[in-house]
Amino acid sequence: MYQNYKNVELVKPSGLDLKDRLVGVQRVTKVTKGGRAFGFSAIVVVGDENGVVGQGLGKSKDVASAIAKAVEDAKKNLVRIPLTKSTIPHEQKGKYGGARVLLMPAAPGTGVIAGGAIRSVLESVGIHDVLSKNQGSSNPHNVVKATFDALLQLRSAETVAKQRGISLEKLFKG
Repeated sequence: MYQNYKNVELVKPSGLDLKDRLVGVQRVTKVTKGGRAFGFSAIVVVGDENGVVGQGLGKSKDVASAIAKAVEDAKKNLVRIPLTKSTIPHEQKGKYGGARVLLMPAAPGTGVIAGGAIRSVLESVGIHDVLSKNQGSSNPHNVVKATFDALLQLRSAETVAKQRGISLEKLFKG
């Protein structure tokens, strides 16, 4: 799932205090010769509010088991996101399908300026000060994946310095 990203750190769910947030539930219909068969699909974001987050999709005939399946799926896809105090290290754009997401770091005390699906993901990560804009599609499935795309491209200053083979001081001065 995350093979296209360079420095993704996968995390095991054991020992973490994970909180799940329901992003959306959709009723889906399958038309058969006996009529319509209704089911539900749920998208859930889980996180420890300290840099670890995962997202999952669950489908079932009833809402409760769809949510339970989504939480299980999300726990299998946990990743660590680099944070700088209570915000993100730098501005980043993410996209998935028709959804475009812009995330910008903000000064302490700003809060999470985000709507719907983006807010769920950012709060699960543990980001407290960030500005965001959803551009394009508002489909929650794609918005969550676009937000993850942006978060997975983030790099901390330490990572950048190590990749360039220079010291942190030289990185900020030069």
